[in-house]
Parts: sequence; structure tokens; C-alpha cells
Amino acid sequence: MTATPAVALTEKRTRVRIWILMLILFLSTVAYADRSILSISGSGIKQQFGLSTVQLGYILSAFSWAYVVGQIPGGLILDRFGTKTVYGVTLALWSLSTFLMGFVAEFGVGVTGAVTVFFVLRLALGLIEAPSFPANARVAAMWFPKSERGRASSLFASSQYFAVGIFSPLAGWLVSQFGWQWPFFVLGGIGFAAFFVWQKVMDTPRHHPGVSRAELAYIIEGGALIDVDDAGELKSRTRVSWPLVKSLLNNRMLWCAYIGQYCAVALSYFFITWFPIYLVQARGMSILNAGFATVAPSLFGFLGGISGGIISDWLIKQGWSVSWARKTPYIVGMLVAGTLVLAAVSDSNVMVIALMSFAFYGKGVAAGAGTWAVVSDTAPKDAIGLAGSIFNCVGNIAGIVTPIVFGYIVAATGGYGAGLFFVGAHCIVAAFLFLFVMGKIERVGGEAKVA
Repeated sequence: MTATPAVALTEKRTRVRIWILMLILFLSTVAYADRSILSISGSGIKQQFGLSTVQLGYILSAFSWAYVVGQIPGGLILDRFGTKTVYGVTLALWSLSTFLMGFVAEFGVGVTGAVTVFFVLRLALGLIEAPSFPANARVAAMWFPKSERGRASSLFASSQYFAVGIFSPLAGWLVSQFGWQWPFFVLGGIGFAAFFVWQKVMDTPRHHPGVSRAELAYIIEGGALIDVDDAGELKSRTRVSWPLVKSLLNNRMLWCAYIGQYCAVALSYFFITWFPIYLVQARGMSILNAGFATVAPSLFGFLGGISGGIISDWLIKQGWSVSWARKTPYIVGMLVAGTLVLAAVSDSNVMVIALMSFAFYGKGVAAGAGTWAVVSDTAPKDAIGLAGSIFNCVGNIAGIVTPIVFGYIVAATGGYGAGLFFVGAHCIVAAFLFLFVMGKIERVGGEAKVA
């Protein structure tokens, strides 16, 4: 670790890292909105093309098929070419894929053709978005000291709630006023605009023109990997070795984190795929009201995510080990999230929304403290993108499984109660693993030294 220059001690510390965090929060919100608005447009699409519940379930899951497959290649590409380039290119392409979904009705296709076109476009969206959250983990490791990393990670991990809370009401209004196509048009346009903002604002800490020497010294002393995305570092980086890959695949601690992410993602994908449809078909809400009904769980999920990161970082400052500071909020949060199963026996729509809000607050706490923050704390310096991709790959298998299994459960039982119990069971499994199996949270290969 380098010594702190004397000038840095007297110079005013800028807060550019906070603006960088706001930017990746915005991009993550757009990414989640792109993958979640199909659930708002889904009822209109189902009606126009005459799709079955199972067919809609496959379309809802298509994103995750490609998202999972693209994780490992996406992580390797990130580690080779850097965050700014990869994130920028993929942002432009995934926005194009979203925009094109609004034109499916213009193709003049029948049921089979509609299923095929939607499935292919959602596959493309998933493949292109694959590097986005591993890139966020790189930004957190690059720009934030360890004592702020939990809060930073919790913000972009909570973007799913921003996306649903902000864009679901907007998408519901667009569908009710103009048709199911318009959410895709609007979000695609927002993504194109975001590309230019990213290109203008993003840089590494050492080379960003707005970063003072005091802020740079603070980031370095806190253990941030500030050079991980520098051009010289990327150019000189060797190929990821098989022993390093094995260390990421054979580690008990990491596998508990992977499975914990799987369980958290299962809840997320229920929320962004079947939850609005559940409100329309099982609870009798209109599409517009269902869109607005998602606001409360989204808000509480976001507040939970922020709380989880703040609590986790505060516990570290109070002298707790990184292990228990990350694990404790995760365990408690997932147990709280399991209360969503009570919605299966409630006759009140208000109570259902209240239960979901409470449950997603707990899920937010868990995600804010114990998911992406763990990746930033444990990934080897030379493979942050790959480590994040493996983590996200395993986790997002739930994005394939949950929409499909939930669809089959609804089709087989004629109701949504059993599906809610299926989703809630993930919470108990995750809490058990973090409490009894995971062990110490530590960086694979030892703590990285910052030049």
C-alpha cells in the first residue's frame, strides 16, 4: 500500500465515487426494467396472440437462458477489455433488443411465430446484458473502500426495486393508454440516451479528471483495486489460469454465496415475472392497478437493500468480522422474506401487498448485505469479472427455473398458492447455508495489495 501524500491530507476530498455509483444504479435500473416490463405487457401479449400460461412462462424465462450462458464469456471479456468499453457496447445493443420487441405484432405472425420471435429477442437481451452486473461489481471494487463497499453494492443490487417501482406504474399506464408495445419503445429510447451519458462520465479513479488526490488516497487506503481497469493493467493481464478457475469452483464459501444468490434471484424473478400477472389473474386487479400495486413492495425492497448495506458496513466499523457483518443481515433478511407464503392464505388484496412489502424488505436487506458485496470482498484481483460472472451465472439459473416451474405449478393446481410456497422455500435454504455451512468470508488467494 502506498503512503498518503502530504498534499492529500490537506486537499478537499471530492466525492466522484458517489456520482459513479449513481450512474451504475441508473444503468442497473434500466437493465432490470428491460427484463421486467414483459410482465406488465405480458397480459396484453397473451391476449393478442392467444398464448397459454406455459408458453408465456417460457417467454418470461428466455432472458435467463441466455443470461446464464453469457455469464462466463461476459466475465472473461470484462477482465480482458475493461468495464467502460464492455458496458457501453452492451448497453447500446440491449437497448436495441428491447426496442425491437415493440414491433413483434408488425411481423404478422401467429401463435408459434410470436412465441419464437419473443423468445429469440429475449434470448438476445439476456446474452447482451450478461456482463452488466459483474461490471457493477468491478466498479464497486475499483472505486470504493471496503468500509463503503456494502452500501455501494446494496444500491445497484436494489436496482430491481427501482426498476419495478418506477417503470411498472409507467409501463402499466403506457399499456392502458397506448398498447403493450409502448413500454418497449420508451425503455429502448432511455437506454440509447444512457449510452452517451456512460461514455461521457465513466473513467478509472486514477484518471478521472474530477477526482482529487485526497479522494484517491482515501480510496486506495480503504483497499479499493483502483488499477484493475487501467489500460496498461488490461493489456498486460495474462489469461485466466485453470488453477484460478478451480479455486472459484471448489471453494465451499463461494458455493454458499452462489446458492444464496440463486435463492435471492428466485424471489426477484417471481417478483418481476409472475407477481404482476398473479395480481391480475388471481387477485382480480386491472393491469394499471397491478402496475401501481408493485410500488409498495418495490419501495420496501429498495429500503431493505439500502438498510442491508448500511447495517453491514456499520457492523464492520463496530469491529465485527467481515464474515458476520455480511452474513447476519443476510440470514435475518431471508427469514423475513419467507413470510411471503402467508399471501397464499390471505383474502385481502391490501394484506397481500403488505405481506409482499414486508417480505421484500427482508429480501432487500439480505441482498444489500450478502450478495454482490461478498463478490467484491472475495474475488481475486485478476478475475473480478469472472468471479462475479460465476456468481451471477449460478444465481440466475433461478431466472430460468422459477418462471417455468411457477407456470407449471399454476397450470397443474389451477391456483397460485403452491407456487408461493415454492418461492418461499428458497429463503429457508439460503438462511441455513449462510448460518451453518458457509464459514469465513475472505478473499480467494489472500487480500490483494494495491500499488
